[in-house]
Amino acid sequence: MAVARVHVRSWQAAYRTLLPDNYLDQLRPEDRAERYDFTTSDPQKPHTSVAVGGGTIHGFATTAPSRDPDLPDYGELYALYVDPEQWGQRIGVALVSAARARLLQLGSRNALLWVLAGNTRADRFYEIDGWQPDGHHRTDSIWNITVNEIRYQRILS
Repeated sequence: MAVARVHVRSWQAAYRTLLPDNYLDQLRPEDRAERYDFTTSDPQKPHTSVAVGGGTIHGFATTAPSRDPDLPDYGELYALYVDPEQWGQRIGVALVSAARARLLQLGSRNALLWVLAGNTRADRFYEIDGWQPDGHHRTDSIWNITVNEIRYQRILS
């Protein structure tokens, strides 16, 4: 439940001007928690790393092999969220570093991720970490809402 709470709180803070308020306000960790699986050891399935401080989960990053058919040999950073109360504490930096290391361990030499269009905070964060937009855009449905996203890529090795 703690990871879902971070996920929802992050969405509500980071996407406040990008998604409808009424949609963000109705998000509940209870609805999201059932979608996580922390028991698999299958390297082809998503793996979530968490950042913990003082017994509290402050953030998480989820990685797995690429879902994009045009980049089948890439690793993918599916998600990276930090509790808004912890923003600016370098937790995201630690998580993205751990995510890159995990993808390298899986044999990926390159990685991709998708960022919500207009999320300038995320754009800046990933670009500082060496990710670059590759010109690909998509419209996707996440948590029953349609979003526009921009793909980023990064060399891992």
